Amino acid sequence: MISIELIRKEPSLVQKKLSLKDNSLSLKTTLKLDKEYRFNLSKGNELRSKRNKVSEDIAKAKKFGLNVDVEILAMRKVSEDIKSLELKVNKLKESLDTNLLSLPNLPNDSVPEGVDETSNKIIREWGEDKKLDFEIKSHLNLGEKLNLFDFERGAKISGSGFPLFIGKGAKLERALINYMLDIQTVKHGYTEIFPPFLVKPSAPKTVGQLPKFSEDMYFSEKDNLWLIPTAEVPLTNIHSDEILSEDQLPICYTAYSACFRREAGSYGKDTRGFLRVHQFNKVELVQFVKPEKSYEALELLTTHAEYILQSLGLKYRLVELCTGDLSFSASKCYDLELWAPGEQKWLEVSSCSNFETFQARRGNIRFRRDSNKKVELVHTINGSGLATPRLLVALLESYQNKNGSISIPEPLQPYFGSEVID
Repeated sequence: MISIELIRKEPSLVQKKLSLKDNSLSLKTTLKLDKEYRFNLSKGNELRSKRNKVSEDIAKAKKFGLNVDVEILAMRKVSEDIKSLELKVNKLKESLDTNLLSLPNLPNDSVPEGVDETSNKIIREWGEDKKLDFEIKSHLNLGEKLNLFDFERGAKISGSGFPLFIGKGAKLERALINYMLDIQTVKHGYTEIFPPFLVKPSAPKTVGQLPKFSEDMYFSEKDNLWLIPTAEVPLTNIHSDEILSEDQLPICYTAYSACFRREAGSYGKDTRGFLRVHQFNKVELVQFVKPEKSYEALELLTTHAEYILQSLGLKYRLVELCTGDLSFSASKCYDLELWAPGEQKWLEVSSCSNFETFQARRGNIRFRRDSNKKVELVHTINGSGLATPRLLVALLESYQNKNGSISIPEPLQPYFGSEVID
Protein backbone atom coordinates (compact mmCIF):
# COMPACT_ATOMS: atom_id res chain seq x y z
CA MET A 1 0.00 0.00 0.00
CA ILE A 2 1.26 3.47 -0.84
CA SER A 3 1.87 5.75 2.13
CA ILE A 4 -0.96 8.25 2.53
CA GLU A 5 1.60 10.67 3.98
CA LEU A 6 3.56 10.52 0.71
CA ILE A 7 0.37 11.11 -1.30
CA ARG A 8 -0.45 14.18 0.82
CA LYS A 9 3.09 15.53 0.63
CA GLU A 10 3.87 14.89 -3.04
CA PRO A 11 0.62 14.19 -4.95
CA SER A 12 2.08 15.24 -8.31
CA LEU A 13 5.04 12.87 -7.99
CA VAL A 14 2.82 9.97 -6.91
CA GLN A 15 0.36 10.67 -9.75
CA LYS A 16 3.19 10.72 -12.29
CA LYS A 17 4.57 7.38 -11.08
CA LEU A 18 1.13 5.77 -10.98
CA SER A 19 0.56 6.89 -14.57
CA LEU A 20 3.70 5.02 -15.61
CA LYS A 21 1.95 1.81 -14.60
CA ASP A 22 -1.53 2.75 -15.74
CA ASN A 23 -2.39 6.16 -17.17
CA SER A 24 -6.06 5.73 -16.23
CA LEU A 25 -5.28 5.94 -12.51
CA SER A 26 -6.14 9.13 -10.64
CA LEU A 27 -5.55 10.36 -7.10
CA LYS A 28 -8.57 12.70 -7.08
CA THR A 29 -10.79 10.33 -5.10
CA THR A 30 -7.98 9.44 -2.70
CA LEU A 31 -7.20 13.06 -1.92
CA LYS A 32 -10.90 13.95 -1.57
CA LEU A 33 -11.56 11.09 0.87
CA ASP A 34 -8.42 11.92 2.86
CA LYS A 35 -9.41 15.60 3.12
CA GLU A 36 -12.93 14.74 4.30
CA TYR A 37 -11.59 12.14 6.73
CA ARG A 38 -9.09 14.51 8.33
CA PHE A 39 -11.61 17.39 8.48
CA ASN A 40 -14.23 15.30 10.31
CA LEU A 41 -11.58 13.69 12.53
CA SER A 42 -10.36 17.15 13.56
CA LYS A 43 -13.94 18.36 14.11
CA GLY A 44 -14.61 15.39 16.36
CA ASN A 45 -11.46 16.04 18.37
CA GLU A 46 -12.49 19.69 18.82
CA LEU A 47 -15.92 18.64 20.13
CA ARG A 48 -14.32 16.17 22.56
CA SER A 49 -12.02 18.90 23.82
CA LYS A 50 -15.01 21.23 24.22
CA ARG A 51 -16.98 18.53 26.05
CA ASN A 52 -14.10 17.85 28.42
CA LYS A 53 -13.67 21.56 29.19
CA VAL A 54 -17.39 22.16 29.79
CA SER A 55 -17.62 18.99 31.88
CA GLU A 56 -14.92 20.39 34.16
CA ASP A 57 -16.81 23.71 34.40
CA ILE A 58 -20.05 21.88 35.23
CA ALA A 59 -18.33 19.93 37.98
CA LYS A 60 -16.97 23.15 39.51
CA ALA A 61 -20.34 24.90 39.25
CA LYS A 62 -22.07 22.01 41.03
CA LYS A 63 -19.72 22.43 43.99
CA PHE A 64 -21.06 25.95 44.45
CA GLY A 65 -24.67 24.78 44.13
CA LEU A 66 -25.25 26.49 40.78
CA ASN A 67 -27.92 25.30 38.34
CA VAL A 68 -26.25 23.65 35.32
CA ASP A 69 -29.25 22.02 33.63
CA VAL A 70 -28.84 24.07 30.45
CA GLU A 71 -25.17 23.22 30.20
CA ILE A 72 -25.81 19.51 30.78
CA LEU A 73 -28.48 19.50 28.07
CA ALA A 74 -26.09 21.24 25.69
CA MET A 75 -23.38 18.65 26.41
CA ARG A 76 -25.76 15.81 25.67
CA LYS A 77 -26.25 17.33 22.23
CA VAL A 78 -22.47 17.59 21.83
CA SER A 79 -22.11 13.91 22.80
CA GLU A 80 -24.68 12.96 20.16
CA ASP A 81 -22.80 15.03 17.58
CA ILE A 82 -19.56 13.26 18.56
CA LYS A 83 -21.16 9.82 18.09
CA SER A 84 -22.50 10.86 14.71
CA LEU A 85 -19.07 12.15 13.67
CA GLU A 86 -17.39 8.94 14.86
CA LEU A 87 -19.64 6.92 12.58
CA LYS A 88 -18.88 9.26 9.69
CA VAL A 89 -15.12 9.18 10.38
CA ASN A 90 -15.10 5.37 10.55
CA LYS A 91 -16.99 5.15 7.25
CA LEU A 92 -14.62 7.63 5.59
CA LYS A 93 -11.58 5.75 6.95
CA GLU A 94 -12.95 2.49 5.56
CA SER A 95 -13.52 4.10 2.15
CA LEU A 96 -10.05 5.65 2.19
CA ASP A 97 -8.40 2.35 3.10
CA THR A 98 -10.32 0.54 0.37
CA ASN A 99 -9.21 3.18 -2.13
CA LEU A 100 -5.57 2.91 -1.03
CA LEU A 101 -5.71 -0.89 -1.35
CA SER A 102 -6.75 -0.46 -5.00
CA LEU A 103 -3.68 1.62 -5.91
CA PRO A 104 -0.64 -0.28 -7.27
CA ASN A 105 2.88 0.14 -5.98
CA LEU A 106 5.03 2.90 -7.43
CA PRO A 107 7.80 1.87 -9.85
CA ASN A 108 11.36 2.48 -8.74
CA ASP A 109 13.24 5.24 -10.59
CA SER A 110 15.59 2.63 -12.10
CA VAL A 111 12.77 0.84 -13.95
CA PRO A 112 12.70 1.53 -17.71
CA GLU A 113 9.58 3.39 -18.84
CA GLY A 114 7.20 1.73 -21.25
CA VAL A 115 3.55 0.85 -21.86
CA ASP A 116 3.85 -2.93 -22.31
CA GLU A 117 6.26 -5.87 -22.70
CA THR A 118 7.67 -4.44 -25.93
CA SER A 119 9.65 -1.97 -23.78
CA ASN A 120 11.12 -4.65 -21.51
CA LYS A 121 14.91 -4.81 -21.44
CA ILE A 122 16.92 -7.99 -21.95
CA ILE A 123 19.72 -7.88 -19.37
CA ARG A 124 21.57 -11.05 -20.30
CA GLU A 125 21.24 -14.47 -21.91
CA TRP A 126 22.82 -17.70 -20.71
CA GLY A 127 23.32 -21.04 -22.45
CA GLU A 128 23.20 -22.23 -26.02
CA ASP A 129 20.69 -23.97 -28.24
CA LYS A 130 20.84 -27.74 -28.05
CA LYS A 131 22.27 -29.16 -31.26
CA LEU A 132 19.62 -31.71 -32.24
CA ASP A 133 19.92 -33.45 -35.61
CA PHE A 134 16.37 -34.76 -35.62
CA GLU A 135 12.84 -33.39 -35.61
CA ILE A 136 12.18 -31.74 -32.25
CA LYS A 137 9.08 -32.97 -30.43
CA SER A 138 6.96 -30.94 -28.02
CA HIS A 139 6.72 -31.78 -24.33
CA LEU A 140 3.20 -33.08 -24.96
CA ASN A 141 4.34 -35.61 -27.54
CA LEU A 142 7.29 -36.67 -25.40
CA GLY A 143 5.27 -36.98 -22.22
CA GLU A 144 2.45 -38.92 -23.81
CA LYS A 145 4.82 -41.41 -25.45
CA LEU A 146 6.74 -41.98 -22.21
CA ASN A 147 3.54 -42.02 -20.11
CA LEU A 148 4.72 -39.17 -17.86
CA PHE A 149 1.39 -37.38 -17.49
CA ASP A 150 -2.23 -37.62 -18.56
CA PHE A 151 -4.16 -34.38 -19.10
CA GLU A 152 -7.33 -36.15 -20.21
CA ARG A 153 -7.68 -38.14 -17.00
CA GLY A 154 -6.68 -35.07 -15.00
CA ALA A 155 -9.56 -33.22 -16.66
CA LYS A 156 -11.90 -36.13 -15.91
CA ILE A 157 -11.05 -35.77 -12.21
CA SER A 158 -10.86 -31.97 -11.80
CA GLY A 159 -11.45 -30.24 -15.13
CA SER A 160 -8.99 -28.80 -17.64
CA GLY A 161 -5.77 -27.28 -16.34
CA PHE A 162 -5.18 -29.82 -13.56
CA PRO A 163 -2.24 -32.08 -14.54
CA LEU A 164 -2.08 -35.73 -13.56
CA PHE A 165 1.51 -36.98 -13.27
CA ILE A 166 2.19 -40.67 -13.73
CA GLY A 167 5.10 -42.93 -12.76
CA LYS A 168 8.38 -41.43 -13.88
CA GLY A 169 6.65 -38.12 -14.58
CA ALA A 170 5.57 -37.89 -10.94
CA LYS A 171 9.06 -38.92 -9.87
CA LEU A 172 10.66 -36.24 -12.07
CA GLU A 173 8.35 -33.57 -10.63
CA ARG A 174 9.26 -34.63 -7.09
CA ALA A 175 12.96 -34.75 -8.00
CA LEU A 176 12.87 -31.17 -9.33
CA ILE A 177 11.16 -29.89 -6.16
CA ASN A 178 13.60 -31.64 -3.81
CA TYR A 179 16.61 -30.55 -5.86
CA MET A 180 15.55 -26.89 -5.86
CA LEU A 181 14.80 -26.91 -2.12
CA ASP A 182 18.19 -28.43 -1.35
CA ILE A 183 20.00 -25.85 -3.50
CA GLN A 184 18.23 -22.94 -1.81
CA THR A 185 18.66 -24.25 1.74
CA VAL A 186 22.12 -25.86 1.59
CA LYS A 187 23.89 -23.64 -0.96
CA HIS A 188 22.10 -20.32 -0.50
CA GLY A 189 21.18 -20.48 3.19
CA TYR A 190 17.39 -20.15 3.08
CA THR A 191 15.27 -21.58 5.90
CA GLU A 192 12.78 -24.12 4.58
CA ILE A 193 9.11 -23.65 5.45
CA PHE A 194 6.20 -25.98 4.72
CA PRO A 195 3.26 -23.54 4.84
CA PRO A 196 -0.53 -23.92 4.85
CA PHE A 197 -2.10 -23.91 1.39
CA LEU A 198 -5.31 -22.18 2.57
CA VAL A 199 -5.14 -18.76 4.22
CA LYS A 200 -7.31 -16.11 5.84
CA PRO A 201 -8.31 -13.08 3.68
CA SER A 202 -5.74 -10.90 5.45
CA ALA A 203 -2.87 -12.94 3.99
CA PRO A 204 -3.50 -12.36 0.25
CA LYS A 205 -4.42 -8.76 1.11
CA THR A 206 -0.92 -8.28 2.55
CA VAL A 207 0.86 -9.34 -0.64
CA GLY A 208 -1.52 -7.45 -2.95
CA GLN A 209 -3.60 -10.35 -4.30
CA LEU A 210 -6.75 -9.03 -2.63
CA PRO A 211 -8.96 -7.25 -3.28
CA LYS A 212 -7.91 -6.65 -6.90
CA PHE A 213 -7.27 -10.23 -8.06
CA SER A 214 -10.01 -12.16 -6.30
CA GLU A 215 -11.35 -13.44 -9.64
CA ASP A 216 -8.06 -15.24 -10.28
CA MET A 217 -8.13 -17.08 -6.95
CA TYR A 218 -10.02 -20.05 -5.56
CA PHE A 219 -12.12 -19.41 -2.45
CA SER A 220 -13.72 -21.67 0.15
CA GLU A 221 -16.74 -19.58 1.11
CA LYS A 222 -17.87 -21.80 3.99
CA ASP A 223 -14.49 -21.51 5.72
CA ASN A 224 -13.64 -17.97 4.54
CA LEU A 225 -10.26 -19.26 3.36
CA TRP A 226 -8.42 -18.65 0.09
CA LEU A 227 -6.30 -21.25 -1.75
CA ILE A 228 -2.85 -19.79 -2.26
CA PRO A 229 -1.75 -18.79 -5.79
CA THR A 230 1.88 -18.91 -4.58
CA ALA A 231 3.79 -19.66 -1.37
CA GLU A 232 4.66 -15.95 -1.31
CA VAL A 233 1.30 -15.45 0.41
CA PRO A 234 1.87 -17.53 3.59
CA LEU A 235 5.63 -16.84 3.70
CA THR A 236 5.23 -13.05 3.65
CA ASN A 237 2.58 -13.24 6.37
CA ILE A 238 4.75 -15.18 8.82
CA HIS A 239 5.83 -11.86 10.35
CA SER A 240 2.66 -9.80 9.85
CA ASP A 241 1.88 -7.51 12.82
CA GLU A 242 5.37 -8.08 14.24
CA ILE A 243 8.32 -5.86 15.10
CA LEU A 244 11.56 -7.66 14.24
CA SER A 245 14.93 -6.77 15.67
CA GLU A 246 17.52 -5.39 13.27
CA ASP A 247 19.88 -8.29 13.89
CA GLN A 248 17.23 -10.73 12.62
CA LEU A 249 17.46 -9.24 9.13
CA PRO A 250 17.75 -10.42 6.48
CA ILE A 251 15.29 -13.27 6.96
CA CYS A 252 15.29 -15.68 4.02
CA TYR A 253 12.58 -18.32 3.56
CA THR A 254 12.02 -20.91 0.88
CA ALA A 255 9.02 -23.17 0.52
CA TYR A 256 7.48 -25.70 -1.77
CA SER A 257 3.75 -25.38 -2.32
CA ALA A 258 1.05 -26.38 -4.70
CA CYS A 259 -0.31 -23.20 -6.32
CA PHE A 260 -3.90 -22.61 -7.41
CA ARG A 261 -4.90 -20.02 -10.01
CA ARG A 262 -8.19 -19.68 -11.84
CA GLU A 263 -6.45 -17.78 -14.69
CA ALA A 264 -9.69 -15.89 -15.30
CA GLY A 265 -7.99 -13.68 -17.88
CA SER A 266 -6.34 -16.47 -19.88
CA TYR A 267 -9.01 -16.75 -22.60
CA GLY A 268 -7.36 -16.84 -25.99
CA LYS A 269 -3.89 -17.57 -24.59
CA ASP A 270 -1.91 -20.74 -25.25
CA THR A 271 -3.22 -23.30 -22.75
CA ARG A 272 -1.73 -26.48 -24.22
CA GLY A 273 -0.05 -28.89 -21.83
CA PHE A 274 1.84 -27.19 -19.03
CA LEU A 275 1.94 -23.73 -20.61
CA ARG A 276 -1.03 -22.48 -18.53
CA VAL A 277 -2.55 -24.57 -15.75
CA HIS A 278 -4.81 -24.05 -12.72
CA GLN A 279 -2.73 -26.14 -10.31
CA PHE A 280 1.05 -26.37 -10.34
CA ASN A 281 4.06 -26.79 -8.08
CA LYS A 282 6.58 -24.12 -7.21
CA VAL A 283 9.51 -23.44 -4.92
CA GLU A 284 9.32 -19.85 -3.65
CA LEU A 285 11.98 -17.49 -2.26
CA VAL A 286 11.02 -14.66 0.13
CA GLN A 287 13.29 -12.24 1.97
CA PHE A 288 12.67 -9.57 4.63
CA VAL A 289 15.46 -7.00 4.47
CA LYS A 290 16.46 -3.54 5.64
CA PRO A 291 15.40 -0.80 3.18
CA GLU A 292 18.95 0.22 2.32
CA LYS A 293 19.82 -3.38 1.40
CA SER A 294 16.77 -4.38 -0.65
CA TYR A 295 18.02 -3.70 -4.16
CA GLU A 296 21.29 -5.45 -3.45
CA ALA A 297 19.21 -8.34 -2.09
CA LEU A 298 17.02 -8.38 -5.22
CA GLU A 299 20.07 -8.86 -7.43
CA LEU A 300 21.35 -11.66 -5.20
CA LEU A 301 17.98 -13.42 -4.99
CA THR A 302 17.74 -13.31 -8.78
CA THR A 303 21.06 -15.15 -9.07
CA HIS A 304 19.70 -17.79 -6.67
CA ALA A 305 16.89 -18.48 -9.12
CA GLU A 306 19.28 -18.34 -12.09
CA TYR A 307 21.57 -20.90 -10.47
CA ILE A 308 18.92 -23.61 -10.83
CA LEU A 309 18.72 -23.03 -14.59
CA GLN A 310 22.47 -22.86 -15.00
CA SER A 311 23.02 -26.05 -13.02
CA LEU A 312 20.49 -27.85 -15.22
CA GLY A 313 22.14 -26.50 -18.37
CA LEU A 314 19.01 -24.79 -19.68
CA LYS A 315 19.13 -21.78 -21.97
CA TYR A 316 17.45 -18.70 -20.48
CA ARG A 317 17.42 -14.93 -20.51
CA LEU A 318 16.96 -12.31 -17.78
CA VAL A 319 14.46 -9.57 -18.63
CA GLU A 320 13.91 -6.32 -16.73
CA LEU A 321 10.25 -5.35 -16.89
CA CYS A 322 9.26 -1.82 -17.89
CA THR A 323 6.86 0.30 -15.83
CA GLY A 324 3.78 -0.70 -17.80
CA ASP A 325 4.51 -4.43 -17.46
CA LEU A 326 5.19 -4.42 -13.72
CA SER A 327 2.86 -6.39 -11.48
CA PHE A 328 0.42 -4.59 -9.17
CA SER A 329 2.69 -4.93 -6.10
CA ALA A 330 6.20 -4.68 -7.56
CA SER A 331 8.49 -1.65 -7.58
CA LYS A 332 11.00 -3.46 -9.76
CA CYS A 333 10.95 -6.91 -11.36
CA TYR A 334 13.13 -9.28 -13.34
CA ASP A 335 11.62 -12.17 -15.31
CA LEU A 336 13.55 -15.34 -16.07
CA GLU A 337 12.50 -16.81 -19.39
CA LEU A 338 13.45 -20.31 -20.53
CA TRP A 339 13.92 -21.29 -24.14
CA ALA A 340 11.70 -24.24 -25.09
CA PRO A 341 12.96 -25.69 -28.41
CA GLY A 342 9.81 -27.72 -29.04
CA GLU A 343 7.58 -24.69 -28.55
CA GLN A 344 10.07 -22.39 -30.27
CA LYS A 345 9.36 -19.66 -27.72
CA TRP A 346 10.55 -18.11 -24.48
CA LEU A 347 8.59 -19.19 -21.40
CA GLU A 348 8.51 -17.22 -18.16
CA VAL A 349 9.60 -19.46 -15.30
CA SER A 350 10.28 -16.93 -12.54
CA SER A 351 9.60 -13.35 -11.51
CA CYS A 352 11.96 -11.78 -8.97
CA SER A 353 10.54 -8.61 -7.43
CA ASN A 354 11.25 -5.88 -4.90
CA PHE A 355 8.08 -4.60 -3.26
CA GLU A 356 9.87 -2.06 -1.03
CA THR A 357 7.42 -1.18 1.82
CA PHE A 358 4.24 -1.92 -0.19
CA GLN A 359 3.53 -5.35 1.32
CA ALA A 360 5.03 -4.51 4.72
CA ARG A 361 2.65 -1.56 5.14
CA ARG A 362 -0.35 -3.74 4.27
CA GLY A 363 0.82 -6.49 6.65
CA ASN A 364 2.30 -4.21 9.34
CA ILE A 365 5.73 -5.88 9.16
CA ARG A 366 8.34 -3.74 10.91
CA PHE A 367 11.78 -3.79 12.52
CA ARG A 368 13.49 -1.73 15.21
CA ARG A 369 16.84 -0.05 14.51
CA ASP A 370 19.59 -0.85 17.02
CA SER A 371 21.10 2.64 16.83
CA ASN A 372 18.10 4.85 17.57
CA LYS A 373 15.33 2.32 18.46
CA LYS A 374 13.27 3.74 15.58
CA VAL A 375 10.63 1.37 14.21
CA GLU A 376 10.48 1.15 10.39
CA LEU A 377 8.79 -0.95 7.75
CA VAL A 378 10.91 -3.73 6.26
CA HIS A 379 11.34 -4.22 2.52
CA THR A 380 10.11 -7.52 1.07
CA ILE A 381 11.49 -9.24 -2.01
CA ASN A 382 10.57 -12.55 -3.55
CA GLY A 383 11.05 -14.77 -6.54
CA SER A 384 10.12 -18.16 -7.93
CA GLY A 385 12.93 -20.57 -7.46
CA LEU A 386 11.34 -22.07 -9.62
CA ALA A 387 7.84 -22.93 -10.92
CA THR A 388 7.89 -26.47 -12.31
CA PRO A 389 5.43 -26.49 -15.27
CA ARG A 390 7.46 -24.50 -17.77
CA LEU A 391 10.71 -25.74 -16.26
CA LEU A 392 9.49 -29.25 -17.08
CA VAL A 393 8.56 -28.16 -20.61
CA ALA A 394 12.05 -26.77 -21.31
CA LEU A 395 13.81 -29.70 -19.66
CA LEU A 396 11.90 -32.38 -21.62
CA GLU A 397 12.27 -30.54 -24.93
CA SER A 398 15.94 -29.63 -24.42
CA TYR A 399 17.09 -33.07 -23.27
CA GLN A 400 15.11 -35.22 -25.71
CA ASN A 401 16.97 -37.85 -27.70
CA LYS A 402 16.44 -39.16 -31.22
CA ASN A 403 14.84 -42.37 -29.94
CA GLY A 404 12.28 -40.43 -27.89
CA SER A 405 13.98 -40.89 -24.53
CA ILE A 406 14.88 -38.02 -22.18
CA SER A 407 18.33 -37.55 -20.66
CA ILE A 408 18.37 -36.38 -17.06
CA PRO A 409 20.80 -33.50 -16.27
CA GLU A 410 23.65 -34.76 -14.09
CA PRO A 411 22.82 -32.74 -10.92
CA LEU A 412 19.28 -34.10 -11.00
CA GLN A 413 20.25 -37.74 -11.44
CA PRO A 414 20.74 -38.54 -7.70
CA TYR A 415 17.23 -37.18 -7.04
CA PHE A 416 15.63 -39.01 -9.95
CA GLY A 417 17.58 -42.22 -9.58
CA SER A 418 18.66 -42.77 -13.18
CA GLU A 419 20.29 -41.05 -16.14
CA VAL A 420 17.50 -41.38 -18.65
CA ILE A 421 13.73 -41.71 -19.03
CA ASP A 422 12.81 -44.27 -21.66
